[in-house]
Amino acid sequence: MPPNPKSRDHVAQEQFLTILSREEALARFEAALFPRATASETRPLAADAVGHALALDVSAPIDVPPFDRSNVDGFAVRSADLTAASEATPVRLLLNDEVIACGTAPARPVLSGTATAIATGGPVPRGADAIVMVEHTEPAGGNAIAVRRAASPGQFVSYAGSDIARGEALLRAGTMIGSREIGMLAACGIAEVAVVRRPRVAVISTGDELVQPGLPLRPAAIYDSNGAIVTAAIGENGGDAIFLGAVVDDEAALEAVMRKALESCDMLVLSGGTSKGAGDVSHRIIARLGKPGIIAHGVALKPGKPLCLAVCDGKPVVILPGFPTSAMFTFHDMIVPVLRRMAGLPARADAVVTAKVPVRIASELGRTEFVMVSLVEGADGLIAYPTGKGSGAITSFAQADGFLKIDALADQMPRGTEVEVTLFTPHVRVPDLVVVGSHCTGLDLVTAPLARAGLSVRSIAVGSLGGLAAAKRGECDLAPIHLFDEKTETYNTPYLADGLELIPGWRRMQGIVFRAGDKRFAGLDAQGAVRAALADAACIMVNRNQGAGTRILIDRLLGDARPDGYWNQPRSHNAVAAAVAQGRADWGMTIAPVAHAAGLGFIPLAEEHYDFALVSARRERPAVQAFLQSLASQENRDALTKAGFRPA
Repeated sequence: MPPNPKSRDHVAQEQFLTILSREEALARFEAALFPRATASETRPLAADAVGHALALDVSAPIDVPPFDRSNVDGFAVRSADLTAASEATPVRLLLNDEVIACGTAPARPVLSGTATAIATGGPVPRGADAIVMVEHTEPAGGNAIAVRRAASPGQFVSYAGSDIARGEALLRAGTMIGSREIGMLAACGIAEVAVVRRPRVAVISTGDELVQPGLPLRPAAIYDSNGAIVTAAIGENGGDAIFLGAVVDDEAALEAVMRKALESCDMLVLSGGTSKGAGDVSHRIIARLGKPGIIAHGVALKPGKPLCLAVCDGKPVVILPGFPTSAMFTFHDMIVPVLRRMAGLPARADAVVTAKVPVRIASELGRTEFVMVSLVEGADGLIAYPTGKGSGAITSFAQADGFLKIDALADQMPRGTEVEVTLFTPHVRVPDLVVVGSHCTGLDLVTAPLARAGLSVRSIAVGSLGGLAAAKRGECDLAPIHLFDEKTETYNTPYLADGLELIPGWRRMQGIVFRAGDKRFAGLDAQGAVRAALADAACIMVNRNQGAGTRILIDRLLGDARPDGYWNQPRSHNAVAAAVAQGRADWGMTIAPVAHAAGLGFIPLAEEHYDFALVSARRERPAVQAFLQSLASQENRDALTKAGFRPA
């Protein structure tokens, strides 16, 4: 059927369909897909079957072991012959003229008063009901042995079927086949099994702005990370992903790719194109691909509201939000249950831990919100720090330990709330060293040797004041700070509280950045540059977030002035440099190494002290000692100097 494009104005005015709760959207999606016949196939063992779910129950066709066998090297005996055996009165037994090894069928019975040499795994001969270890015997001359210990019936014997009995249910349908299951099947002589065929899942990224990794990045474009992430996640959850690349926002071209994908695959997953903007076309195409079509378009989730769920002639079609964190959260929360069910796998078992939130978390009424968190060890248990990077952050999923849930009826989660955190992995490893405060690229240089030594380091950037608060509450080992006190005209020391001590770090030059060649700032000092910027109404600044040491310096320079761009408050030095380099702002404040790396003009203002507030009670922890040693080492001092810092 040919495309039916709508006018740009009309499309721009479209709204989401009825917003559904997470639970209702998932229930409707599953109701439209299940029950359904499970496609199965027969696969040989080893690599071909690994990772698949069994389609049918498997019963053991034989006993394992298939015969009574010896568990030790020794002699097959009749236990009744040895009731009186001891160290003081050993019993003499004649040896039969055979040795039973693995794979050797016994030829002679063990009669009363005799014994037969047997190796571990050898079949127990007729007449014998026990094995004595060779260590408990000694030669007795005349082809005989002396046994120094009594033997009980069944001693060191594994009876036929003692491991697996013939007819026993060996593995149940739905069991994921791994190396252990392969071993059980092979032990029963089973060479191939019926498994659920892994669903073939087509993956398409959509958007004019996407560039595949490895190709040059053109202006205003971004690399397509969703394609790679979704493809990998499908493989982790029982599907065979077929990545079809990125398709531009052209309705006819995208529809052709989607139709071809549904012809050969069991499921289709797209990312981007769900928000119904002028360039979003995926949702319109779905209505033409099969019945019943869209099941839910708009779910009361944060992140993930734009999620679109559809079923086209029995095949699920999913359009994930374009932002990576939104895409991956909705995929794991809403799509993985359906995918695993199609693959015949059991539901994912999520591990849950209890933790407290150290800060108030604002939320949006009417939407169930899931907040990514990083876990650290506090004085009274685990602390869950919100990652706070937003739905466009690639690192949110990779760096977070799990997520917490804020109910749709709540507009916040108060500080100190005890919550359940659902983990992304079965176990949480609390980091060896926790650093909370102001981030600096120099910090990466100092912690690199710790990582190489096998110590895990978690750095949470919340600004200098946030780090101090965390240190006072005992939620971290070190808080990097660079806070200037106007009364004493010194850095950091006046801000320390009881239980904290200052560890000198390094000095870094803060200054005004601008695009090279901007004549408004040529030849001026920092104060002069700010005055020149304030005198030009068209000159836009970029600020820093409240609580950052850099923000304190900026506010001192500006006084009561609030120029255009003042409320643009990124949380990092790199973001300030990017805003100026890309022309979204004309000036800002950052550190010299970042300015030079971005090719910007730089006017020095002040050499600030980037130091560490150490929680004294944690000083002797091995990871803290390793950090202090790294900080003091000549190797790291040289590395800091090379990077543009001046070690204290």
